Amino acid sequence: MTLKRTIPWLLTIVASAGIYLGAAAPSGAQNLKQISIIVFPGGFNWPIWVGEDKGYFANHGIKLQVTNTPNSVFQLTGLIEGRFDLAMTAIDNVIAYMDGQGEAKVSKTPDIFTFMGGDNGFLSLVSVPEVKKVSGLKGKTVSVDALTTGYAFVLLDLLERAGLQPDDYKVVKAGGVLQRWKELQEKKQAATMLITPFDILAQAKGFNVLERAIDVYGHYQGLVGATRRDWAKNNKETLVNFIRAYIEALDWLADPANKDAAIAILRKHLPQMSAQLAAKSYEVLAPPRGFTPKAKIDLEGVRTVLKLRSKYGKPQKELTDPMKYYDPTYYEAATK
Repeated sequence: MTLKRTIPWLLTIVASAGIYLGAAAPSGAQNLKQISIIVFPGGFNWPIWVGEDKGYFANHGIKLQVTNTPNSVFQLTGLIEGRFDLAMTAIDNVIAYMDGQGEAKVSKTPDIFTFMGGDNGFLSLVSVPEVKKVSGLKGKTVSVDALTTGYAFVLLDLLERAGLQPDDYKVVKAGGVLQRWKELQEKKQAATMLITPFDILAQAKGFNVLERAIDVYGHYQGLVGATRRDWAKNNKETLVNFIRAYIEALDWLADPANKDAAIAILRKHLPQMSAQLAAKSYEVLAPPRGFTPKAKIDLEGVRTVLKLRSKYGKPQKELTDPMKYYDPTYYEAATK
């Protein structure tokens, strides 16, 4: 299957939502502790798929019930209100809801925190073929999911760094990455923020990657593991075992000797992905370049997120302390 023919299928996969129960459970499955975890659909779940397929979660007494979220509001409100135990989400979402800048109201006071890292966000500013540099977006329209999200703040900051002021361009809300990529192809906007593998697909179709966020900031914390403090306190051993299993999956994924097997797992869970796209995804997503080795939190990356939210978040607040949102207790117990 060519990369071009893969695009419509990939969009369908990424847009889909539902519950993925993983590989068949081992014979002792009745003794496994079930954890409900809500994630964004797509290749970011590769470590989870590895952990299930290779038995790392089962070996630590865990069975995952994985729900794909349609958006961050559904994910964060569900986590905060107790419909899910864990979430793999952007740390900016955790910060936003903990500091009263979340996009939606919740029925209880948020008390969530980050317990491990994940990745650097894989964020790229991508433009239509006609726009060759960031300054070329003057007088153009750019799209975001919502102006309250951290990835939108990255876009605004990249434009400012290129000398553009808010009056120099128009910002529209186009929805999630799937919808933004669709509208970018239709040239309804001149640029947007995309995440891998959409940046790979965009380049293959002649669109331009103007900036990669990690190249600009050096440190940026994207995906993290998050949960409620009360759930963590009441399920300490389970959370520690989840972290251990996740790290084991990352270690396996990072081993070059497992590349072909890792790609096979990716294509098993995304069965229509071409071998070409799967190989490119491995180059980008596999540790250490992609997923953070050992799922360590990047505190400097968190500080970058805090600086951006302090500047662009509403109501405006000065946010400086990464440890307000990260409790290392469970990670340290899992890695000692």
